[in-house]
Amino acid sequence: MAKVVLRASERLGYRVNEVARSLRTQATGTVGMIVPHISNPFFPSIVEGVERELTHDGRQLLLCDSQGSPEVEAARLAALRSRQVDGLLIISCDAEASRANVEQAASTVPVVQIDRSVVGCTTDFVGTDNGAGIRLLIDHLVGAGARSFALVSAQAATTSATARLEAYQRVLADFGLQGAGRTLLGDFSYEWGERVAAELAAGPLPDAVLCGDDVIALGLLRGLRDAGVRVPEDVMVTGYDDIGFAGLSNPGLTTIRQPVSEIGAESARLLRARIDQPDGPSQRRVLESTLQVRGSTVKA
Repeated sequence: MAKVVLRASERLGYRVNEVARSLRTQATGTVGMIVPHISNPFFPSIVEGVERELTHDGRQLLLCDSQGSPEVEAARLAALRSRQVDGLLIISCDAEASRANVEQAASTVPVVQIDRSVVGCTTDFVGTDNGAGIRLLIDHLVGAGARSFALVSAQAATTSATARLEAYQRVLADFGLQGAGRTLLGDFSYEWGERVAAELAAGPLPDAVLCGDDVIALGLLRGLRDAGVRVPEDVMVTGYDDIGFAGLSNPGLTTIRQPVSEIGAESARLLRARIDQPDGPSQRRVLESTLQVRGSTVKA
């Protein structure tokens, strides 16, 4: 009988009504995800890892961009919740201002925070140790002869930016170089890196510049080149994340490689476990980053 029904459904072009099935199972087979800026190559790489893992469950991903605004973030989260998603993956745009958004979402649906977390909101989390990454960079730069530094990063509005800033100050102090580091804070953008390059080029140049992410570093490299500053001969430059363009720049960018695909996959796995078993203590997964050395710190 089952074979007869199956042949008839194929002949008639029958398709499962997902809305009707969701009413019966209380599940929609969808997961919502929100990122701060889809234009930043770091975030799509995480999304790819999420999507690959979700296919194992037959779930679909609904992706939104918060445009770096807590207000837009709130509206996007409300829209995803209205679609009755089975769970949410959130890369918040602000450690403080996003707190109410994440708490409200977590009160009604399973939530996993990725890469960044909001202050005071304990949900499942997947990310890396930013402090360890900064230490790897400074260890490498000191070993290459650097004794004066500048950090070009974003304002400490997110936990990742804050952790990198604090680690920069702490590790320089560990080396007895606490007075040898400048700090210039703007945002995670190519334009910010270009703009700072002009200020640094006016001198005196530090021995090394650590950038808060690769996008800033790529802008900085362009700006320094336009100003006639040689990298790494005049100043060494590092990034953070190891986006695809980092190895294509001239010179190639020394950076911290975050395991973005695995971050995405682990986030999806953790969300699956939370959907299946909503109760229990929150889990925090911290994955290991590695140093990727290229020409921006190694003299030919």
